Amino acid sequence: MRKVVVGALAGATSVGFGCAGAGAYYLRDPDRRLRLERQGRVWRLTARRGLHYVRLRVKGRAATEAERARLEEQFAIRSAEDVAKVLGGMKGAIMKAGQMLSFIADGLPPEARAALATLQADVPPMAPSLAEKVVRDELGAGPDQLFLDWDPVPAAAASIGQVHRAVMPDGRIVAVKVQYPGVDKAIKSDLDNAELLYGMFAQFALKNLDVKAMVDELRERMADELDYLHEAACQEEFAVRYAGHPFIRVPRVVPERSSRRVLTSEWVDGMRWAEFLATADRPTKDRAGEILMRFVQGSIHQHGVFNGDPHPGNYRFHADGSVTFLDFGLVKRWSPGELERLGSVLDAILDHDAETMVKRAVAVGFLPPHHGFDPEFVYEYVRGPYEPFMSERFTYTQDWTVKALQTVIDVNGRYGELIKQLNMPTSYVILDRVVWGVSALLGRLGATNEWRSLLAEYRKGAAPTTELGRIEAEWRDGTLARR
Repeated sequence: MRKVVVGALAGATSVGFGCAGAGAYYLRDPDRRLRLERQGRVWRLTARRGLHYVRLRVKGRAATEAERARLEEQFAIRSAEDVAKVLGGMKGAIMKAGQMLSFIADGLPPEARAALATLQADVPPMAPSLAEKVVRDELGAGPDQLFLDWDPVPAAAASIGQVHRAVMPDGRIVAVKVQYPGVDKAIKSDLDNAELLYGMFAQFALKNLDVKAMVDELRERMADELDYLHEAACQEEFAVRYAGHPFIRVPRVVPERSSRRVLTSEWVDGMRWAEFLATADRPTKDRAGEILMRFVQGSIHQHGVFNGDPHPGNYRFHADGSVTFLDFGLVKRWSPGELERLGSVLDAILDHDAETMVKRAVAVGFLPPHHGFDPEFVYEYVRGPYEPFMSERFTYTQDWTVKALQTVIDVNGRYGELIKQLNMPTSYVILDRVVWGVSALLGRLGATNEWRSLLAEYRKGAAPTTELGRIEAEWRDGTLARR
C-alpha cells in the first residue's frame, strides 16, 4: 500500500508541475488535455485514499483490536463511497474497472458494497443531439429517417454507450446501443497508463488482491468492446445457437441498423436484477440460478465460446421463468487444446485425486516442475472454487463466496507462497472472472441445486437429473434431428 501511496503522490505532483510549465502546450491539444483531466481525477482519488490509509495505520497502532476493526470498516466504506463518486461519471475503461470490482466485492462491509453497487446502475447519459449525431455519422441518416419512432431519452446508459428504444419501419421494437463520442480516446488514455489503473484498483479492492492480471485482462479486451460489429457478430452467434431454446433467450441483431459504433437488436422487456432479487420467491431464484449456470457451462464445455462479463445488468428475468442474456462485448473463444488442458486438471480435482491433479497441473504448465509443495496442500487450495461440484447438492451463499474468494486471492495468507508459483495464462483469467462472477450472483440468489450432476451433463454427456435439464435435453435432441 505504501508504494501505491508514494507513487500516487508523485504522480499528482508531476501533473501540477506539468500544468505550470508546459501547460500551455498541453491545453492546446484536446487529447492531451483529456488525458490529464482523467489521470488527475484518479491520481487525486488514489492520493486521497492513500493519505486516509496512513492516518488509519497511525490511529490503529494505539487502538484495541475491536477499535482497529471498526476503523478498517469505516475506511472501506469511505473508500467505496469516494470511488463511486469519482468513477460514476468517468465513462470508459476507468468506469469499466470499477464495475468489474463492484460485483466481486462481496467481502466488503454492506455500506461499501452499496456504494460500489451504484457503478452497476445507469450513468449520466449524453445529450440527445450527440446520440443522434453518432447514428447519423455511422448509418448515413438520422434516427428520424431510420426509425418510425425514436426515444431521445435513453433506456439505459453504461460505461461505453447508451441504449435507446426505437421502432423499425416494419414495426419491430428494437434497442439501439449508441457509443459515446470520444469514448475511444478516453479509453486509450486510460489503458496507456497501466500503473494508474493498478493503483486505482489497489485502493479499494479486496484485501491482498493481486490486481495485475485483472487490469491486464481489461487492457487486452477493451478494444473488442469498442467495436460493435465484433459484438454484433458474437451476439448473433449466440442468438442463432439458442434460437427456440425453452428458457435461454438472446436477442437477434438487426444488421442493417448496426455499425462500428451503433448496435441494433431486438428489444427485450423483463425484470432487472435488483427487482428480481427483491421480489422473486425461493423456487424462482433457484430456477434462475440453474439457468445462469446452464448458460455458462453449456457455452464453455459444449460450444467452446462463452460470455466473459457476468454483470448483474446483463440479465432480464421473465414471468415464464426464462432469462434473457445481454451484452456480448467480451466473449472468449477457446483455442485448440485450451479446454482439454484445463479439463484434465478439473477431472482430478472433482475425483479428489491430489497426486494426479498436481502431476497434470505441472504437465500443462500451471505449476513449475520443482514447486516443492505437498500435493494435498496444493489440492486444498485449488479445490476451493469447485466445492459446489463436489457434493450432491450445494447452496451458494454470500458468506461462502466471500470466504472462498478471499482464500484464493490472499497472497499474504496460508497459501501465499503457492499462489506466487501458480501460473494462470491470460486466456484462463477470463474464465476465472466468469467462475467468480457467477458464484457471486448465485450467492446473492442463495441458489441450491445438484451442481455436480449439472456439470457432468455438459462435460461428460451424463443424463440430466433436474426438470430444466430434461427440458433442455429434449430441445437439443429435437434441434439436432431437424438439422
